[in-house]
Amino acid sequence: MRTLIRRIVMSLAVAGLVFVGGACTSEPAPVDEGMGDTAGGEATGETEGSSGVDISFSSAPDPPVAGENTFEATVMDAAGQPVTDAEVSARFDMAAMPAVNMPAMQNTTTLTHQGGGRYQGTGQVLMAGEWEVTVTATRGGEEIGRRELTVTAAQ
Repeated sequence: MRTLIRRIVMSLAVAGLVFVGGACTSEPAPVDEGMGDTAGGEATGETEGSSGVDISFSSAPDPPVAGENTFEATVMDAAGQPVTDAEVSARFDMAAMPAVNMPAMQNTTTLTHQGGGRYQGTGQVLMAGEWEVTVTATRGGEEIGRRELTVTAAQ
């Protein structure tokens, strides 16, 4: 019974996304040139950080889907050299939708260094729709870079 109710609520929430703002798009724009995958979204802000760190982000599958995905971020310093000693995470946020009685959602995935400044991890996208993603790189507890982008997850 709870599974049926959960499916109905999720269906209504997805329908609300389409109705409220057309959040689901059929043709996502690329996040970064030069990356094989694009994470089905477009950058909404530049990479930020006091040391000029550049962060790119992608997902597999592309675009991500509701459920389990693999996320990858590449972190490069101002000189174009890979940053290999950072702690990197990707936080997914979806705003509340009061019209369909849906609370805000958030999920964070930790990405581990794979070599050459590439950080990878597996995480959940809680539902299809538009997500604000913040990829953050820290070193010694201090933020060295941040990338904010919008990703549209498929069902």
